[in-house]
Amino acid sequence: MTKTQIRNIPFSPPDITDAEIEEVIKTMKSGWITTGPRTKEFEKKIAEYVGVNKAVCLNSATAAMELTLRILGIGPGDEVITSAYTYTASASIIDHVGAKIVLVDTAPDSFEMDYSKLADAITSKTKAIIPVDIAGKMCDYDSIFEVVENKKHLFNANNELQELFNRVIVMTDAAHAFGAEKNGMNCGQVADFTCYSFHAVKNLTTAEGGAVVWRNVEGLDNEWLYKQFMLYSLHGQSKDAMAKAQKGAWEYDIVYPAYKCNMTDIMAAIGLIQLNRYEGVKERRREIIEIYDKALLSLGFQSLKHYGEEFTSSGHLYLLRIPGISEQERNEIIVKLAEIGVASNVHYKPLPLFTAYKNLGFDIKDYPNALNQYVNEITLPLHTLLSNEDVEYIVDNLTDVTERVRRNLYV
Repeated sequence: MTKTQIRNIPFSPPDITDAEIEEVIKTMKSGWITTGPRTKEFEKKIAEYVGVNKAVCLNSATAAMELTLRILGIGPGDEVITSAYTYTASASIIDHVGAKIVLVDTAPDSFEMDYSKLADAITSKTKAIIPVDIAGKMCDYDSIFEVVENKKHLFNANNELQELFNRVIVMTDAAHAFGAEKNGMNCGQVADFTCYSFHAVKNLTTAEGGAVVWRNVEGLDNEWLYKQFMLYSLHGQSKDAMAKAQKGAWEYDIVYPAYKCNMTDIMAAIGLIQLNRYEGVKERRREIIEIYDKALLSLGFQSLKHYGEEFTSSGHLYLLRIPGISEQERNEIIVKLAEIGVASNVHYKPLPLFTAYKNLGFDIKDYPNALNQYVNEITLPLHTLLSNEDVEYIVDNLTDVTERVRRNLYV
């Protein structure tokens, strides 16, 4: 351990100010605490921020992704492709709708899926691809759409909505990437559908929450699609609470036996203030990433590249690889950092390593690149409550602990 006094540095606490708290209090006093005017305002602000016509706010990114698959009519007999290197939500929603999960390995020394293997994974049963904008960096969508177009002849539409696309649909898990940009386009303007998370650990939080946006597609009625999300997220009820609250307007219909995953006004109240602060949040995250990079890359550590001439990440996670160490050594580094007050993490354990996916027939031997990424990856704290001194403390202790583990000094 370095000579500095031990600090307590959490991994990813929410950055909540008095402004968010005051807005929540106003909401609770307003009489509207579930889905109401603040949720609708938040949807409007998200759409404006991203640069799309519509946004739908829900209770999680998981719900946003699952409802999108259901509205697209994807289910039993269909296949949906996603990355083997992601959080379970990217894949579990495929199983939820009854479709077959198809996992693609990452490219060598990359956190993104191997796009050449993506092409091989597409069959006549493939209905959607779920790329993952991991750590807040947008994927290579030029390659993804090139693959999709080249495989267009295999696509079999099951309904009119799928016919509008007339190809495999790209629905991004952008849980990390709200506010990212690439080639002059915002995250949310590129994929057919883009789903965000506003969970407590995300850059912009509503405590729990998520949203979905979509690109304009010729022939697609945006109002109709928005209404489908409203129906699917509120039991298939033809009127929401605001509409039913109008005098004498209690009457409603259930047009589909649907689900319950709406966002509340309390959540949206937090989100509205967070969105007002968001550009500053992104800038501070960039400053921290640049401090990490300057200190660590020259020492042989390898990090995901968040910024370049043509792209800007949301700066959600600082993914670091430590060359030459084993999985056991990586885990020991995490424990030793925790003992001196630094909470670190791993993103991600490849899905085929989990019992649920083993039971579905997946074998990690088929995903060697994802396994290689995982065994020496460590995620450092990255949030706006970190001071520069905190970051320096993390760097100093990481380098010290790593050297001690390599030399087997913890005996």
